[in-house]
Amino acid sequence: MNAAVNIKGDGDLLFNEALFGLAILAFVLLLVVEKIKPYRHFSAKAYKESIVTNTKAFLFNNLVLTVVRASSLFLVAQQFASYGLLSSMENGPLKWLLAFAFFDLAIYLWHVASHKYEWLWRFHKVHHSDKSFNVSTGFRFHVIDLLLEIVYKSIFVVVIGVNAYLVLSIEIIELLFIFFHHANIRVPKEDLISQFIITSSLHRAHHSTLRKEHDSNYGIVLSIWDRMFGTRKELVPEHIGLDLIEAENFIQLFSLAFITERKIRQLLGWIPKGRKP
Repeated sequence: MNAAVNIKGDGDLLFNEALFGLAILAFVLLLVVEKIKPYRHFSAKAYKESIVTNTKAFLFNNLVLTVVRASSLFLVAQQFASYGLLSSMENGPLKWLLAFAFFDLAIYLWHVASHKYEWLWRFHKVHHSDKSFNVSTGFRFHVIDLLLEIVYKSIFVVVIGVNAYLVLSIEIIELLFIFFHHANIRVPKEDLISQFIITSSLHRAHHSTLRKEHDSNYGIVLSIWDRMFGTRKELVPEHIGLDLIEAENFIQLFSLAFITERKIRQLLGWIPKGRKP
């Protein structure tokens, strides 16, 4: 029995590695396409700062997550997954599709919560601080944001009752879509495609500077959730990023979580206003 489990685990691991390789290949291709023919032109300075800072964030976050063995939470959660909603279903396409749909909905709800609750937004706003919208923005996250999300996903494994390796596979597929909808490209027939999945134009609105605009289009893969819960907005944002907060390097990026817009407005309010002539 143990040998069979190990063989299956090794197979799942190899499949996940192949999927991750595909996602990285997609990242490189999208990076090339948006460089050659970008949908929107950003200044060379903003683009370079974005790429460098986002790459450093990716390397730092993965180093921390590896050191704390965060991914092992999925395997711990798997020990309790036999009581979950789908645990009694036989493995097969139907179970995989249901697991994917439930996972996509779960991440949609997490994304909404990350905007609605201040203690989550303080970490998630790091992702929104990018002044240049490009495929590398998909790497721009605060490490605490990622750690909290891993705990949330581990709870999902238990509640839904699916193999942790399946969830990791789904997560890599979602990573591929994250690269896709952050890419600064024009997608052919996007109006039609966006009826089913989140596209660059929908997610570009999600990165608007205006809070009333970026509190929308929370979906990762399927666009049905935004339609169902009334959070879909189709618009072209005038500006990308956050108005009061920005980060030009990785240190500033990491520190953003400990600086709130409310505090900045308070500080600005303490500055004496010049007298009108």
